[in-house]
Amino acid sequence: MPVEELKTLLEWQSAARPFKKRNREVFLTAAAIIALISVILLFVKEFLLIAVILSLYFVFWVLNTIAPEKVSNKITNKEIETGGKKYKWEELNRFWFAEKWGNNILNVETKKGFPGRLLILLGTIKKEEVKKILSEYLTFEKPEETWLNGAAEWVQKKVPLEKE
Repeated sequence: MPVEELKTLLEWQSAARPFKKRNREVFLTAAAIIALISVILLFVKEFLLIAVILSLYFVFWVLNTIAPEKVSNKITNKEIETGGKKYKWEELNRFWFAEKWGNNILNVETKKGFPGRLLILLGTIKKEEVKKILSEYLTFEKPEETWLNGAAEWVQKKVPLEKE
């Protein structure tokens, strides 16, 4: 049985993750909320939880101030390659599209525990072009929203960190 030759079906460059430059107001609002929570936790002597919250704030600050690097994305007849990592078709489940901050995002669910989902920005590539190619190998299906997604959206609406 002959071995099938690796063929590149689609290739493009994009940012590694969605990015939105935040203004000073966002960081000050988040810092004020964290300070209030930290004071409450200080009274109940939850020092480790305070450290975790401060660490998460630092990650939030870094991700929202440093622009992501450019990565190379490739779809071949045997795998998806993004950011230098290869994911064979047997390791992948389904795919769907989403949008965040004006970026079209290809979501690909993996069978691995980590990463559970690949988020690949499309950049200038058209969704229809990607869908046509991926439909030959994976199922196009958006998963149902979980209660956690609903709760996160509710909190974002009720406690906005910046003005629209």
